[in-house]
Amino acid sequence: MRDTTSPSAPLAIVTGATAGLGLETAKGLASAGYRVIVAGRNPEKGKLACHAVRNHQPGADVRFELLDLDSLESVRQFATRLRESESSLQRLINNAGIMELPRLERTQDGFERQFGVNYLGHFLLTSLLLPLLVAAASSKPESRPRVVQLSSLAHRSGKIDFGDLDSGKQYDPWRAYRQSKLAMLLFAQALQKQSDQHGWGLLSVAAHPGLSRTALFDAGVKSRALIGSAFKLVMPLISQSAVEGARPTLHAALGDDVRPGDYFGPDGFSETKGAPRRAHRSNAAKDRAVEDRLWEVSCELTGADWSSQTPQSR
Repeated sequence: MRDTTSPSAPLAIVTGATAGLGLETAKGLASAGYRVIVAGRNPEKGKLACHAVRNHQPGADVRFELLDLDSLESVRQFATRLRESESSLQRLINNAGIMELPRLERTQDGFERQFGVNYLGHFLLTSLLLPLLVAAASSKPESRPRVVQLSSLAHRSGKIDFGDLDSGKQYDPWRAYRQSKLAMLLFAQALQKQSDQHGWGLLSVAAHPGLSRTALFDAGVKSRALIGSAFKLVMPLISQSAVEGARPTLHAALGDDVRPGDYFGPDGFSETKGAPRRAHRSNAAKDRAVEDRLWEVSCELTGADWSSQTPQSR
């Protein structure tokens, strides 16, 4: 195993890593020898998460960095700090998310909050960290840097509503969540295509945790009493722990069999639990016209300029 205290160890960033799936992902990356940045919006929870990672992997090089995906300015500040302090980035895990907000809420930039936090913030973040990812590709061509987007089983019934992305006409908690998670899967595919076209050298993939027992999921099902009551009865049979739920993400980040554009989830019944395997994509996730349009619209909404972030020489 690598010396996790070595400054030459590869760097991994996990957003939303202060608890749940993100924390378990951070532990797994630390065990694999990565220096890990726990990126989140709560410094106190961040300290506790770093302590948990070190307890799991003694000697782990892990630190907290403030990142609030509710604010594009916070995303820019985070990326600026990282570009000033680090020379390359080997793994970016876009894990953070919110689920099933019962009432319409907006980010600091005015986006519907689930779409803004789950997807748009990560879209801008990835564009701003692209130079560090490309630097990792040029320094170690045999080990391509990976970007992992967290999607969900919910993407299967999602639709990208370009006429109402911000839910200004109609807000439904599930509809907004499904749209954000479909967007994440489309983003993973589009990023691979962009990387191939521009020679960035990235391996862009996605993963979903099945049904995992986390605080995020608990809060989501509680937003609808009837659904919440039903889930309480069947959850022990169809769900898994956060440790198990993080396995598809860790496979996407570390597996030797991962291919460009792959999507991983559990191998059990309806992909709700089990060991990692390649996952099912909805027809909406295979719509290349929607994928291309979403990329363009996301650039407009966030101000992401991918061409300006690419180093001129490799």
